[in-house]
Amino acid sequence: MKFGFVVPWGDADEIGDLAAAAEEAGWDGLFVWEPVWGVDAWISLGLAAVRTSRIRLGTMLTPPSRRRPWELASQVATVDRLSNGRVTLSVGLGAVDTGFESFGEECDRRVRAELMDECLAVTCGLWEGQPFSFHGKHYQVEPTEFPTLGHTTQKPRVPVWCVGAIGREKSMKRALNWDGIIPQVLEAGPDEMPVRQPTLDEVAALRAQIGNDDYDIIVEGAWIEHSPSAYKAAGATWWIESMWGAMAEHSPVTAAYDRLMQGPPA
Repeated sequence: MKFGFVVPWGDADEIGDLAAAAEEAGWDGLFVWEPVWGVDAWISLGLAAVRTSRIRLGTMLTPPSRRRPWELASQVATVDRLSNGRVTLSVGLGAVDTGFESFGEECDRRVRAELMDECLAVTCGLWEGQPFSFHGKHYQVEPTEFPTLGHTTQKPRVPVWCVGAIGREKSMKRALNWDGIIPQVLEAGPDEMPVRQPTLDEVAALRAQIGNDDYDIIVEGAWIEHSPSAYKAAGATWWIESMWGAMAEHSPVTAAYDRLMQGPPA
């Protein structure tokens, strides 16, 4: 099992410092959340890339439904080259209560799913190089001869982790088409917000369904509340340590730094 840490809050320069601390303390990855309005995730990860040499860097997570595919492809590829191939792109529909409606972003779940599928198809297509064309419901792309650096260091592309809602056939099928799944259990209702992380039995059943040991299962949580080693035994390959409660502390960055320097869960 590998161990990552998702930063609860921090400006770009602080993300760089925290990434360096994470590498020093033996973590395998550092991740940031991507807000509708706030500190830019990919600028922060670019700074983290030049301050580290080993750990993986990525988002937890990016909602592609509100991103222009060509801009997302450019940002991810740039940080992948800058980090010499250490980027992971984590995607999901996102939480609409983080500002989607306030800024006029699409809130309908079905439409957001369509936008995510098309955005990822365009993003990965652009990474493969020109000529590239795409004709979908929401995006139209024609080949271009304009000079660009669209390639990624990682081949055939940057790994993609995708949220999969346990018990939801379409959501699970989508996630299993990528390189890793972030399993979630959703509440019933129109918003279908995550209510808990998967149980050990649910992760074990998921691993048995997948079968492929190279396919990542990512579990996010706090080690003081759950057992990473038990999730490892069940088949999870990544534990992402989260401490969202630090947002209420006087200095979330200091709290994150102190936890990082304690090292990954034993």
